[in-house]
Amino acid sequence: MLDIRLFREKPEELKSALETRNGVFPLEDIIELDSRRREILTRTDDLRSERNRGSREIAELKKKGEDATGLMERMQVIGEEIKENDEMIAEHEDRIQSLLLEIPNLPHESVPVGADESFNKVVRSWGEPPVFDFEPLPHWDIGESLGIMDFERGVRLAGSRFTVLRGAGARLERALINFMLDIHTREHSFVEVQPPFLVNSDTMKGTGQLPKFAEDLYSCPSDDLWMIPTAEVPLTNLHRGEILSEEDLPLYYTAYTPCFRREAGSHGRDVRGMLRVHQFDKVELVKICSPESSYRELESLTLSAEEVLKRLELPFRTVLLSTGDMGFAASK
Repeated sequence: MLDIRLFREKPEELKSALETRNGVFPLEDIIELDSRRREILTRTDDLRSERNRGSREIAELKKKGEDATGLMERMQVIGEEIKENDEMIAEHEDRIQSLLLEIPNLPHESVPVGADESFNKVVRSWGEPPVFDFEPLPHWDIGESLGIMDFERGVRLAGSRFTVLRGAGARLERALINFMLDIHTREHSFVEVQPPFLVNSDTMKGTGQLPKFAEDLYSCPSDDLWMIPTAEVPLTNLHRGEILSEEDLPLYYTAYTPCFRREAGSHGRDVRGMLRVHQFDKVELVKICSPESSYRELESLTLSAEEVLKRLELPFRTVLLSTGDMGFAASK
């Protein structure tokens, strides 16, 4: 969530940055509500000062045996107005907080400006994609022919976009998870964490999943619990509400978790295989650090992830996403 002071002190800069984020955001509403809230707050503070003075005057009048009825009536009116103003201030603050959750993060100056993925920038590449002298089969045909992927039974058990891994397929999944965790913990100084796979609404808000992506998440409303779409959610929130000493930073965390996404907006896309499923396994990397070191740590984290692909001898490209293609909570 962005600091409200940005809306007060740098509204034009904020507006320019948000114009690159491909959306309509309630910038003016937040500025107006915040201005009204501060006006009411100033008026309420003045009323409280007047009430304090009036209380002292009433005490003096009573001490002298003089009539304080008129002043007491005025204090009663002031008290009622303060109560009404406090309610309005609370309503404004709740509304501002709600609107702030609709504002995406601001892009770093190095992020390419563009409407979609066509504006993404390839930073570097490694390896060469293999060239075959035959028509390669898609992974779902290979998996089914080897008996390691069972899409039909996945649908029978849970519906579309679910898969059953069997035999060597299940072992391969488990081996890859351990392989990645071992590299990150033994060589890259990450601490392994096993977090809950369900988290509460405050945790989801902490990483920007709520309210924007509520329709793409699985939830248990009666318990205020949400199935995590990535381990980034619990890992990033591990120290939410705590004050950390800068001397203890950075903190490196890694976790394997199953991840759950409804993929509500992906009807008709990647309907076969394991490219866009409702449940998948993921090893996540998260660093908690100072703002000054954050982009340096991001580059280091990216190199840690790239090392896994190199050891698996999988050619890859590292791409810097454009302002219109990167995630809601991302700055880069």
